[in-house]
Amino acid sequence: MRLPDGTVRKLRKSVNEPGHAHELTFCCHRGMRLLERDRVRMWFVDALDRARHLLDFELWAYVIMPEHAHILILPQREAYDTGAVLKSVKQSVSRRAVLYLRKAAPAWLERLKVTRPTGKAEHRFWQQGGGYDRNFDRAPTAWQAVDYIHNDPVRRGLADCPTDWPWSSARWYAGLDGVILEMDAAPPVEHVR
Repeated sequence: MRLPDGTVRKLRKSVNEPGHAHELTFCCHRGMRLLERDRVRMWFVDALDRARHLLDFELWAYVIMPEHAHILILPQREAYDTGAVLKSVKQSVSRRAVLYLRKAAPAWLERLKVTRPTGKAEHRFWQQGGGYDRNFDRAPTAWQAVDYIHNDPVRRGLADCPTDWPWSSARWYAGLDGVILEMDAAPPVEHVR
């Protein structure tokens, strides 16, 4: 959907179906490479870890790219809202980034500034809208999502193989040291639930 200021708002359609896994993708504001610093990536990891405990979901896979992130989750509650997951992660990272920039690089905040139709100015770390949400109720499709997520850095030329990129769950799946964030489980072999 195109907004009056010319930006595009991505609409996310969510189907919060018990037993479905979700691949959630969300992008940085205006495609900026706001996730390319390790400090910011750790804020993301901390927020994701907090959200999974608070909102009761299994984390099956993730990757943090310079301008977007993918996560694959399985909510454990019958009634859940993937929007709450996104909000929990995104708000935490955004708040920390804006606070950091106010102290360390206030001039940089202008790049994140947007003016709402009401005239109110705000700073956006994330692209407006919910991003993308794909449901999976079959294990083979969930495994395809894991492979897609892990190979994103390779496709982009950021790593030669998935396990070379430390900001994903690929090292956990390979059983290697240096795992930044442990997974709760891997998708099952036959059915998601």
